Amino acid sequence: MNLERSAGILLHPTSLPGDHGIGTLGTAGRGFVDFLAASGQKLWQMCPLGPTGYGNSPYQCFSAFAGNPLLIDLDDLVERGLLTAGDLTDSPEFSDSRVDYPSVIAFKAPLLKKAADALAVSDDALDRLRLQLFAEMNVAWIKDYARFSALKTHFGGGSWTEWPEDIRRRTPEALDHYDELLAAEIRSQLALQYLFFTQWRSLKSYANGNDVQIIGDIPIFVAYDSADAWANPELFLFDEDLKPTHVAGVPPDYFCATGQLWGNPLYDWERARETGFAWWIERVHACLAMSDVVRIDHFRGFVGCWAVPADHPTAEHGTWEPALGKELFETVARELGPLPIIAEDLGVITEDVEALRDSNGFPGMKILQFAFDSAEDNDFLPHNYPANSVVYTGTHDNDTSHGWYSQAKRADKQFAKDYLDATARTIVWKFIRAAWASTSVMAIAPLQDVLGLGNEARTNLPGTDSGNWEWRYSADMLTDELAEKLRHLTVVYRR
Repeated sequence: MNLERSAGILLHPTSLPGDHGIGTLGTAGRGFVDFLAASGQKLWQMCPLGPTGYGNSPYQCFSAFAGNPLLIDLDDLVERGLLTAGDLTDSPEFSDSRVDYPSVIAFKAPLLKKAADALAVSDDALDRLRLQLFAEMNVAWIKDYARFSALKTHFGGGSWTEWPEDIRRRTPEALDHYDELLAAEIRSQLALQYLFFTQWRSLKSYANGNDVQIIGDIPIFVAYDSADAWANPELFLFDEDLKPTHVAGVPPDYFCATGQLWGNPLYDWERARETGFAWWIERVHACLAMSDVVRIDHFRGFVGCWAVPADHPTAEHGTWEPALGKELFETVARELGPLPIIAEDLGVITEDVEALRDSNGFPGMKILQFAFDSAEDNDFLPHNYPANSVVYTGTHDNDTSHGWYSQAKRADKQFAKDYLDATARTIVWKFIRAAWASTSVMAIAPLQDVLGLGNEARTNLPGTDSGNWEWRYSADMLTDELAEKLRHLTVVYRR
């Protein structure tokens, strides 16, 4: 993959400012693009944009293809005539710094349904044509996702594993019955996805028009409670009751002493091979249609997955089970052409993982916060980076760089200060400077680091299921002075 030397910022859209409690794809998104352009940044990296469930994690979505309706901008719906200005007058006083998901959902969900219902029954011929074309272009997933969402509402929000046996197993008779019974809600769900992707295409077009590329994200696994697992059970390691025999995680590591038990179902790779990896081809194609470059989360899982028996409470006692990444990427590349993919190659990385990454030309990831273990030299120190890599000061799973420094061991702090020629006051921008100065083809910092924030602004703490994905910035934080400071570094280091 041929990438140009560039730099950018990691920010999930939920963190954008705005009046309705959560960041959206509207004016605030364009405002952030303006800041990126003013500061010379060419990359906006995001986490997955799918509809989230318990814990609000974009890595546990109800669909690998659908968009998160909470990101839909309500003001745009007013402009389209699908809502009125009066519909928004009862908006609660939301926090500017945190997303209160229950309150946001309580406010936005009825308005989104009203707008989607209005569009679904529109008598405007152009609206009907656009909805029809959208459904045809996304035929591989949209009907089953709309069904899944309608059924989930119909059955009180519970997991598909709790639905009646006939629809849980998708018998033709049950599908026909619920398609008729829930026809209006299915149409509404389709319209909601149309609205999301319409706003997303507009924002991406605005970004690309300002010389900013979007880096998307494909989690290797899907959630058990997802349209993907319900509609394609044959692709997963399920028993005869459609329950996982083993689930995904990682062994004990830097983040968690007992490992991370993600709970996602594992793939039946032999079955995927029999289908010609059709689902994977469609998934990568869909993400590339939304993004200019794609980061694949947990890349090592394409060589071997940490399989934990489904009844185990932690991830400590799993086993490595082989995957078919080599065949998969060869097949996807034959179908889709060269793949602009960044491999998240963190964790337990073995030679076969590196071989899969390098044989495809995928750049791996380097995390500066992992560099300053004073006890030993390591591959995360900038002088060790290969050019075909992407350096991050930290990721969505890390503390902010300021937070990292405040809690680091004394020896590690001293090593970082010596290596970066930094003081406690300058450490965060020295991190950014080191990333931008490195030979890595891309350099990315979370917005929290650019703002110099502490661990109160952390995005996610792995191994916990509450308090994550809530941080937001306010528009007044992105000053002209900050843009110029970042632009200066970007120019100096030819990014």
